[in-house]
Amino acid sequence: MDLNEVIAGHVKAMVQDGTLTSGAGLNRALRLLAIWRSKLIEREIIARHGLTVQNGPFAGMVFRQEAAEGCLAAKLLGCYEAPLHPFLTEVSGSAFDAIIDIGAAEGYYAVGLARRATGCQVYAHDINPVAQAAVRELAALNGVAERVAVGGEFRGEDFARFRGRRTLVVVDIEGGEDALLRPDLYHALRDMTLLVECHDVFKPGLCEAIADRFRPSHSVRRIDETLTPPALPDWFGQTTHLDRLLSMWEWRSGATPWLVMRPRAAS
Repeated sequence: MDLNEVIAGHVKAMVQDGTLTSGAGLNRALRLLAIWRSKLIEREIIARHGLTVQNGPFAGMVFRQEAAEGCLAAKLLGCYEAPLHPFLTEVSGSAFDAIIDIGAAEGYYAVGLARRATGCQVYAHDINPVAQAAVRELAALNGVAERVAVGGEFRGEDFARFRGRRTLVVVDIEGGEDALLRPDLYHALRDMTLLVECHDVFKPGLCEAIADRFRPSHSVRRIDETLTPPALPDWFGQTTHLDRLLSMWEWRSGATPWLVMRPRAAS
């Protein structure tokens, strides 16, 4: 069954069971159809440019045919999580000894940072074995397999292994950041630089709660999502406005602000 049949089947079922008559049902149908169109745009990008990231801090990285989760089009275009690009560019040139990517998914950040921070060892962790295999594949595709160590669950106690090393921690674990990021329990965190995606969509107020924990030891900056049009390939000029919007859509279901937290001694 191809993508058209799958999406049409879902929408047809919603019509038949009456779900489509509610606002929630219409929103679900809209999201399904937007994903369908996003996947078609993704196929067109691959047909024209292959699997090489076109722009942004990870331009030139060869990607996989499928993302472990979420959108692929924005990652291939290089506009994925664009508000973070200045920070990613900056830290890529910093003298970190280690980068820990917790919730690595297919390795977009782990491998992208390994390509840029050539003197740094990257530790990519994900509880999903499929994601772990995807990170290994992506690292091999980009010639950085020897500098990307892949593991499963990362526990708070594991931060102590990096004590005394200049460490960047990247966290995206769907709300699990609340229990993991406890500098009162895991003291090594007090000397680490962190980039955290906060899932207030699951727990309102989580972003500010985490920020408060780190303010005694870190400078804290919140970064919110923005929709800034990227430099799209020229052929997008022949597409519809909606297609251009969907090419940047990251499939999020709610706000996920980020925190950039730097230890005060290194700020």
